[in-house]
Amino acid sequence: MLGETECSAKKMSSRADSGSGEDSLDHLLPGPPAAAPRRKSTSHTKTEPPLLRTGTRTIYTAGRPPWYNEHGAQSKEAFVIGLCGGSASGKTTVANKIIEALDVPWVVLLSMDSFYKVLTPEEQMLAASNDYNFDHPGAFDFELLVATVRRLKKGKSVTIPVYDFTTHGRQKDWLLDMKIFVDTDSDIRLVRRLRRDITERGRDLEGVIKQYNKFVKPAFEQYIEPYIRLADIVVPRGGGNMVAIDLIVQHVHSQMEKRELSVRAVLASAQQTQPLPQTLSVLESTPQVKGLHTIIRNRETSRDEFIFYSKRLMRLLIEHALTFLPSQPCRVQTPQGQEYEGKQSIRGKGITGVSVLRAGETMEPSLRAVCKDVRIGKILIQTNLDSGEPELHYLRLPRDISEDHVILMDSTVSTGAAAMMAVRVLLDHEVPEENIALVSLLMAELGVHSVAYAFPRVKIITTAVDKTVDDCLQVIPGIGDFGDRYFGTDGGASGWSNDDEQERPRNPTGFCET
Repeated sequence: MLGETECSAKKMSSRADSGSGEDSLDHLLPGPPAAAPRRKSTSHTKTEPPLLRTGTRTIYTAGRPPWYNEHGAQSKEAFVIGLCGGSASGKTTVANKIIEALDVPWVVLLSMDSFYKVLTPEEQMLAASNDYNFDHPGAFDFELLVATVRRLKKGKSVTIPVYDFTTHGRQKDWLLDMKIFVDTDSDIRLVRRLRRDITERGRDLEGVIKQYNKFVKPAFEQYIEPYIRLADIVVPRGGGNMVAIDLIVQHVHSQMEKRELSVRAVLASAQQTQPLPQTLSVLESTPQVKGLHTIIRNRETSRDEFIFYSKRLMRLLIEHALTFLPSQPCRVQTPQGQEYEGKQSIRGKGITGVSVLRAGETMEPSLRAVCKDVRIGKILIQTNLDSGEPELHYLRLPRDISEDHVILMDSTVSTGAAAMMAVRVLLDHEVPEENIALVSLLMAELGVHSVAYAFPRVKIITTAVDKTVDDCLQVIPGIGDFGDRYFGTDGGASGWSNDDEQERPRNPTGFCET
């Protein structure tokens, strides 16, 4: 995470929507704090941009690797860098060049400009006449800033305020692992500030110079310049100093490598000898359910029949999953004027369906067919072909999802690595664990145990559980690559994640492929 301010710090982490720490930022501005330097993280080569453009969409092909262990808990905090420097010294330029060189899409740039306090009417009048000191530490909402960084370090989602420089309001232990001071000549900074404030913020020349001499320059000398002696790295000349930026990037890469986790390898090597968990519910294997499985498991079944009978099975599965939602007794009057004692859902609790792309999307119509006004979210998880680990690429969840019961949908689960990542994302968005139901057409025992061990309060609901997975991490006897069979795509070309059967590493030799 990287961030910036006129009179303080910038932050940077190897996480996309995560974390926070236990220590205090109380000494960030006033008294010079003491913190030890640290190191770096991992990334991809620059040979090809990590993007896949398909007609109407652009998809990152370099996703975020697991930030949790096989227990489902975050094992490493996000790596945070603070960038400090005078106004218009080039902090944002340095931050953006570091991010560009890291070449990973889950780095967050956090600007302290977002944490200016909302001005009172009296303060807005002072700001209009350039008499309000935006460069004093008191102008910032440090309580909100500290809380935000702590949540990011802990892997939680956050809402970053957007500060409007026209209205001066918001639109609707050390936390730093590495400290950087951007040192740029004061004359250059003044010229940059004049250009920015006049062209981008609508200020006039006289007002900008007045504010600079009255507030910006004194604040820099009192609150910012002393921090140069505490910096781990000083970057002279700002964004033009590529030697310093390259050193920073190397250090961050090494830190990211230390934070890499091999979740799937641990799960695949686990020996599961315990009985299936009580949180698992398998749809009763009636002759109808058995017949549907026979059709969709048959390799000779045509695509049209595979889709038709898969939809029938999905509908039965979704109906079964809804029986686990909480309800309360209620009485109604029948047309005959008689009282009927029945059940109704608990008021105030909605239902959100979240599909793991792409195969999980196939279950959305069944959910919509039985749940009126259900909200839908989407998560894209793909396998890194080099490491074999699941990576988070795309995320779109409804607002206030933490207040709903969530039905997490995917077609198949083998090791459970992708399902665990999806559950961890929901937990990071404050969805209570007991409000999550993982719903899948087919699961391997390994995947069931992995999810239940990491998240013992998540309900696991499926139509069948197969005994084993093969060396390619496919469920055995299995159903094949569900996404490829459903969408009619070539197994070697899709690249999408359908939990474990499609997020498994592709085998370039062609062996062990379905």
